[in-house]
Amino acid sequence: MSGSGKTDLDVPTDTLFGVNNLPYCIFSTLETEKRAGVRIGDSVVDLSVALGDDVFTNPSLNPFMAQGRDRWVDVRAQIAALIADGVPVGALHEIGAVALHLPFEVADYVDFYASEHHAANLGRLMRPGCEPLMPNWKHLPVGYHGRAGTVVVSGTDIVRPAGQRKTPSQRAPDFGPSRQLDIEAEMGFVVGVPSEHGVPITPDQFAEHVFGAVIVNDWSARDIQAWEYVPLGPFLGKSFATSVSPWVVPLSALEEARINTPVQDPEPLPYLRESESWALDIDLTVEWNGHEVSRPPYGAMYWSPAQMLAHITVNGASSRTGDLFASGTISGPDKQQRGAFIELTWGGAEPVAVGDETRTFLEDGDEVIISASAPGPDGTRIGFGDVRGRIVEL
Repeated sequence: MSGSGKTDLDVPTDTLFGVNNLPYCIFSTLETEKRAGVRIGDSVVDLSVALGDDVFTNPSLNPFMAQGRDRWVDVRAQIAALIADGVPVGALHEIGAVALHLPFEVADYVDFYASEHHAANLGRLMRPGCEPLMPNWKHLPVGYHGRAGTVVVSGTDIVRPAGQRKTPSQRAPDFGPSRQLDIEAEMGFVVGVPSEHGVPITPDQFAEHVFGAVIVNDWSARDIQAWEYVPLGPFLGKSFATSVSPWVVPLSALEEARINTPVQDPEPLPYLRESESWALDIDLTVEWNGHEVSRPPYGAMYWSPAQMLAHITVNGASSRTGDLFASGTISGPDKQQRGAFIELTWGGAEPVAVGDETRTFLEDGDEVIISASAPGPDGTRIGFGDVRGRIVEL
């Protein structure tokens, strides 16, 4: 004990969840309803108890996120001071004793296609003999509007979706469960401060609006997607489920991870130009049934999240507290860096070893876990936790 009514914290120096991170969550216990917390080491601090602020008794982070960047900075400083001085008794819970929930109420969901390596690989697979990238790809961040209501927290089972499917040899489509269920390893960004309708957000205003980052798995039914996506793009092949990690790493924890994007040629139009890049050096790991199969590098992404948000709003579309926008599949130049199984197995033609078995696409009972970390101050690492999901039969 550090003093009356306080508990000292013994935080390992090599933890991914040290005082330089402090990711937010929504948690509950057997005795408490959903509320906001912060992770430190292997513990969760109940912010409503520790800071005595009713905004943290809400069952989502949205009310706190809407308070703005100055408030985020102030609360982060308060938490760091509290951890150094001792956490009030009753505010600390072991990580294994809490249930974690969807950390924010998703207002809108947009998914991008920002990896040149992924886009080129998909182009070669789907349009053999043609240019891998479509003519617009290096001029704007390509994306689609997803379904906010099917964004789920890590650990939620994923029911195999059904829809229309048509193979090249079929004369007409049939209907049934997807035979080519896939993942997409991505990073997602959560808007805290909304914008007015008709007022775009510039890339340099990114940090004034975006609260933090999560890991995303945008599950994809490739056979349903392949039949439906011409001419309007992804629909039922994407809308059935998108999983996010339960921890929202604040943007202020990622300063040491900031890097430049790859060279963007041609130079983006003025509304997409950043004075300082918000590309991020984040390393992801994909495990399939407990076996590592890929290490996608977010630092290789062509478009930065600041450019994505600028593109979302440049036509005057407003942003709202809780908006989620994701990067699209993260893939690097090497095979072991591909963030989707359609790439990793080259459309199913090159099965991969998963332990003692081989796989092309996901089978019922398969579990995928995607984890991520980034550089922190003084050689430390910042952890995002993981996002996991198990496939169950329709």
